[in-house]
Amino acid sequence: MGVTTVTDVRQTGRPDEGVGAEGVLAKLFRSEQGGHEQVVLCQDRASGLKAVIAIHSTALGAALGGTRFFPYASDEEAVADALNLARGMTYKNALAGLDHGGGKAVIIGDPEILRSEELLLAYGRFVASLGGRYVTACDVGTYVADMDVVARENRWTTGRSPEQGGAGDSSVLTAFGVFQGMRAAAEAQWGEPTLRGRRIGIAGVGKVGHHLVEHLLDDGAEVVITDVRKDAVDRITTRHPDVTAVRDADVLVRTPLDVYAPCALGGALDDPTVAALTATVVCGAANNQLAHPGVEKDLADRGILYAPDYVVNAGGVIQVADELHGFEFDRAKAKAEKIYDTTAAIFERAAADGVPPAVAADRLAEQRIADRTPAEHWLRPATGVTG
Repeated sequence: MGVTTVTDVRQTGRPDEGVGAEGVLAKLFRSEQGGHEQVVLCQDRASGLKAVIAIHSTALGAALGGTRFFPYASDEEAVADALNLARGMTYKNALAGLDHGGGKAVIIGDPEILRSEELLLAYGRFVASLGGRYVTACDVGTYVADMDVVARENRWTTGRSPEQGGAGDSSVLTAFGVFQGMRAAAEAQWGEPTLRGRRIGIAGVGKVGHHLVEHLLDDGAEVVITDVRKDAVDRITTRHPDVTAVRDADVLVRTPLDVYAPCALGGALDDPTVAALTATVVCGAANNQLAHPGVEKDLADRGILYAPDYVVNAGGVIQVADELHGFEFDRAKAKAEKIYDTTAAIFERAAADGVPPAVAADRLAEQRIADRTPAEHWLRPATGVTG
């Protein structure tokens, strides 16, 4: 994957905690989940910015991935999240057919309190300092308006508004891609690529989830939802009184369902959740849904078909990648529609190899990366944004 560089990762955690700095360094240099090329800790005291930019791979081109703005419990947790998300973007971009490696950034703090023009501009300068090795976009806690500000300091920012030459809200094609993956899962599980007559439970109806609701209702599905934000739930139930809302995700997973769609934060598929699931398909928009290695096997052992998250939620990154070439919605949508074919191919590979779909997806992504000569020029300052 290239040369690994760690900038300012300090020994602030105890080695026995596993999540402190020692745990981070072990993950980077000794874990099979590591292999990151570069991790940069960014701080601007004047604006209050504390951020982590993780570049996992540039083998296929400039690392592309969004910026998450979130009130992490600790700095170490933020670093760990950035590492996991960046690695996921490498695999996501590879299977989406994009000529981009994987990267991700997190801004530490509550966006409702800390978000400011000064902070976003400072963050934009840190992105610029990487000289095109990392291309950013929106993620949880960041929006199109934020990217317009970040872009004022660098030319490696996507997810901007149409008025600023961007593609706008990437959640539109993210939801469309998840729907395509769900159709492929339905065909594999029930013989038809439709959700008509099926009961779908969606945990998280925010930026992506509320678009997914619309696709499913249009396809004739019955929808049950939950969200930690009452206003998000009310927006759906007011528009669609036939949509059922339940108290929380714990209730949702125990509700009789055909498909469970985690569309909020990662780690949604842990041991208690998998044990309680009534659904026989899991397909959602959240990143890093598997709480730990082995969950994919537990799902398969229970006869639950899992559509790998980084495959089906790639519509958003497809959209922002297209922005780098002069955005055309129809072109990006046509590429996102191929998520159906990619998901179906993964299910076929999984059946042929006798492995869970998550393993089959990793193998296909790693094959594409291995087939490409590493883009060594990304270790030098770039003059453009494409590989």
